[in-house]
Amino acid sequence: MSVPGLMIAAPASGTGKTTVMLGLLRALTEDGLTVQPFKSGPDYIDPAFHRAACGRASFNLDSWAMGAGLLGAIAAEAAGADMVLAEGSMGLYDGVASTGASGNGASADMARRMGWPVVLVLDVSGQAQSAAATALGFRSLDPRLPFAGVILNRVASPRHERLVRRGLEAAGIPVLGALPRRGDLTLPERHLGLVQAVEHPDLDRAIADFAAFLRAHVDLDAIRSAASGSGALQGDGRLPLPPAQRIAIARDAAFSFLYPHLLQGWRRAGAEILLFSPLADEAPAKDES
Repeated sequence: MSVPGLMIAAPASGTGKTTVMLGLLRALTEDGLTVQPFKSGPDYIDPAFHRAACGRASFNLDSWAMGAGLLGAIAAEAAGADMVLAEGSMGLYDGVASTGASGNGASADMARRMGWPVVLVLDVSGQAQSAAATALGFRSLDPRLPFAGVILNRVASPRHERLVRRGLEAAGIPVLGALPRRGDLTLPERHLGLVQAVEHPDLDRAIADFAAFLRAHVDLDAIRSAASGSGALQGDGRLPLPPAQRIAIARDAAFSFLYPHLLQGWRRAGAEILLFSPLADEAPAKDES
């Protein structure tokens, strides 16, 4: 089974890839597609935003911490979906210095492994044709990496867009969209990243605005056509088994870190999951047997 997909990545953090990811998830879902989201790396905040955008649980894929069997088992959660969208972490090639379970954890490592072409989100503030050099370098650094094209972000004016496009066209790099500069379309952040989804005052409205913005300025048909995949979704591993058959999990605005694939595996194995809130001074449910 192979589900076509894309890796939404960027040269660095802070370029707008989460806005693009959430807007694409919602817009494509509105168009009737079942879209399976993934997050490359150990980030536990973004998957909650992904779920809010498309209504489908998002799972972490980390080639540094996970072996090939587990990666395949998690990727197989895309079964039944029309398309995969995976969001990268940090810069496209950023990983650890040495390999871990099966790779270095970089978004490029996961895109190459799964056969998901990269959509590079480029912040073109303060540059024009020079953006082509950045895109060309990211496309060429690893010739094995599938590359779909770029989405320009924070475009200052139509003239600015024309100049940037001219450089990219000369380099043979497809432009899949160009997003004008919009200071109001941002998600609140803390020093460790985004404010958690449960804390956002009007998350659904924000995601709807992202979707409308992407629909107006990105070629969604080209995005769908660029998606592809490989047989890597055929994993020979399985999701982790539960440590017990009755598991209490702290879950509220402060306690929210649990890899979704763990919870999925535990529930499928028949474990009873008891959620409680330390913030509300709740205790885990007592066994009354």
